[in-house]
Amino acid sequence: MEIGDKLPEILGRNANGEIVRSDMFAGKPMIIYFYPKDNTPGCTAEACSIRDGYSALTDKGYVVVGISKDSPASHVKFAQKFDLPFLLLSDEDTTVNQAFGVWQKKKMAGREYMGTVRTTFVADADHRITHIINKVDTKNAAGQLEKVIG
Repeated sequence: MEIGDKLPEILGRNANGEIVRSDMFAGKPMIIYFYPKDNTPGCTAEACSIRDGYSALTDKGYVVVGISKDSPASHVKFAQKFDLPFLLLSDEDTTVNQAFGVWQKKKMAGREYMGTVRTTFVADADHRITHIINKVDTKNAAGQLEKVIG
């Protein structure tokens, strides 16, 4: 996805396993952030930063959604453990990751594998992407978003 593109119709599955669609948030600007895995240091830091800045984001009308390929059950535990007030969606088959272009080849310890590249998308009320944060500062994710959305 690139700036100006419209959000895909399907965003993932919620804690109950139900499909969540972008039109469920019609007329509301959105922040959609992709992260690799629940309960890992970087992903936890990012989620907690967004949690701590959540009211500033929602005060501006934004809906915040985190997406990873973890299961709905994993998301429930992660959200409860860290008191996350925003929606976490599961994309176990990586369809949504692929639609956004964040499912990419990665390298770690000399091996290559496919995985989620940490990326944040900001969309306006018409669900057109206005900003993409490719280099997410996990400890200051909310601060990065504040700079982008003003």
